[in-house]
Amino acid sequence: MSYKSLRAFIDALEKAGELIRIKAFVDPVLEIAEITDRVSKTPDRNKALLFENTGTEFPVLMNAMGSERRMCIALGVNDLDDVTHDIEALFHKLSAPKSGLLEKLAMLPELGKFASYMPKVVSGRGACQEVVMEKPGLSKLPIIKCWPQDGGRFVTLPSIHTREPNTGVRNIGMYRMQVFTEDMTGMHWHKHKVSARHFNEYKKLGRRMPVAVALGGDPVYTYAATAPLPENVDEYMLAGFLRKKKVELVRCITQPEIEVPGDVDFVIEGYVDPTEELIWEGPFGDHTGYYSLPDWYPRFHVTAITHRKDAVYPATIVGIPPQEDAWIGKATERIFLTPIKMTMVPEITDMNMPVEGVFHNLVITTINKEYAGQGQKVMNAMWGAGQMMFNKILVLSDGVAGSGIKIDDYKNLARYVLNNVNPATDVYFSQGPMDVLDHSCSKMGFGGKMCIDGTRKLEEEISEPLIPYKMPAEFSKASIMTGFPEIKGVNEKLAREWGIPVLFVAVKKERPNHVRELHGALSGLPGMNGIKVVLYVEHTVNADDIADVLWRFCNNLDPKRDHCYGGADNNILGLDGTRKTKKLDDFDRPWPNIIVADEATIAAVDQKWDSLNMGKKIISPSLRYFTQLYGGGATVLDSE
Repeated sequence: MSYKSLRAFIDALEKAGELIRIKAFVDPVLEIAEITDRVSKTPDRNKALLFENTGTEFPVLMNAMGSERRMCIALGVNDLDDVTHDIEALFHKLSAPKSGLLEKLAMLPELGKFASYMPKVVSGRGACQEVVMEKPGLSKLPIIKCWPQDGGRFVTLPSIHTREPNTGVRNIGMYRMQVFTEDMTGMHWHKHKVSARHFNEYKKLGRRMPVAVALGGDPVYTYAATAPLPENVDEYMLAGFLRKKKVELVRCITQPEIEVPGDVDFVIEGYVDPTEELIWEGPFGDHTGYYSLPDWYPRFHVTAITHRKDAVYPATIVGIPPQEDAWIGKATERIFLTPIKMTMVPEITDMNMPVEGVFHNLVITTINKEYAGQGQKVMNAMWGAGQMMFNKILVLSDGVAGSGIKIDDYKNLARYVLNNVNPATDVYFSQGPMDVLDHSCSKMGFGGKMCIDGTRKLEEEISEPLIPYKMPAEFSKASIMTGFPEIKGVNEKLAREWGIPVLFVAVKKERPNHVRELHGALSGLPGMNGIKVVLYVEHTVNADDIADVLWRFCNNLDPKRDHCYGGADNNILGLDGTRKTKKLDDFDRPWPNIIVADEATIAAVDQKWDSLNMGKKIISPSLRYFTQLYGGGATVLDSE
């Protein structure tokens, strides 16, 4: 299904009972984000929000794809797995052997249908060019500031169009844009991204780089800009396949080398000059739930702003999960399962990215296992597959279908995996490229990885019998808390009640090597027999809150650097997911703070809540995290 405009999508959301219109004035600086954060984290009140009074002539649409149902509405399906099945069916048809002429001819309609999804450049102007701003000014748009320590206002849902100067191949990516002046923003493309490579090619040629930024239109356009497609695969080909209709493109007015969908809401045209000095961009409250800290990025100069007469400005916020991006990521997980399975790792049966892992940090994969070492084979293939190179923790399982365990049944899956693991032999550590936003790496963009092979072990892989875990009677949480005053919390529920041999420990570090020494001491205690993994988080984290522990742990861990072993047989794995400092850990990079709203914004939203027509007031999610902050800035000082 395709949408002829963003307003058509809004109408579909409203008809489905998935949209709230807010007519009272809400400030795009911090207030829109705070209201959205409250709604997105309240499952029974989670709706798309249309802010109709923003102090500009344009409304703001937030949280439009912020649930599984709304993501399905955006893609025109009943279930995200419907897209998986469509892609799988296409792959099977294209790859099946054709024994005769008739079978080959039978494929022509399918190929013709696929060809009809290819993007097409049309003549004339599009709806997105109905209004051309006489003097383009970014302040005329309701661009939001999301979090108090952000460097300013950011365009958060831009589809950024570039072309490779030598081949002319188009790329559409999504990179945040910090507003600096009326006609200049930053362009936050990371070194691993395709647009950054385009930029480097223009730099070699000494030429300005034309760029166009599209906002709105069919929500599939926005999704396609986030999709981890191979380089040189046109994002609008994917969009055409998903919407079952080709994307019609029009040429930009001041940057005619670039084409954009004619039915988007806004187009910001401009250029990046590779010879120009970079600009200090950030901080920005990012999808990890932490601030990404300032760095040098290119400047984007605006040459034109065009828009529809009835334009709606789309935006999103990212931060402590769950947010809207979790559901965009869930769509990617389902859509790209088949291409990975059918082109790179055929033994894969399913894949899951838990929201606490904020995409790259934690990926669970199930496989059909047929031979010894197959888990390591899958590990190497996955870490070499496109953006999966950024994955930090990979968990492998098998036999799930036969056991009746669903891949998102985390409790039973964790029990199955860990009962199949000998931590001394079945956990693998490596190094490689990491997301630039990963603050735990000692060097930016390069750090440790870990694979937990929880597949059933064949005879060649077993060094000692694997026995299902049962907590020994000697285990005593009270004794641990009394004997180690630096421990502020222990979660033994997983081990005691669920038979999962894991402990969560919140610890206040006070000296170098503190966690390693503590792990050695804990591993030698009576009652620790059979425990396989201990996850350590900082003392400010509630060890009983499983979601928060996993979120903080996955962000703060460099697996290769931060693991150690204890116990008589060196088979209890300790993983240090605490904050790292120069003083205690010889960590040289700045460490970011977690993202919370400030007290003034929370109070302002509380005061105007009754005017929003949203029912009973939702308490700010930020309040529960105030005790986990270090100071008030985006960067944590070593002394804090």
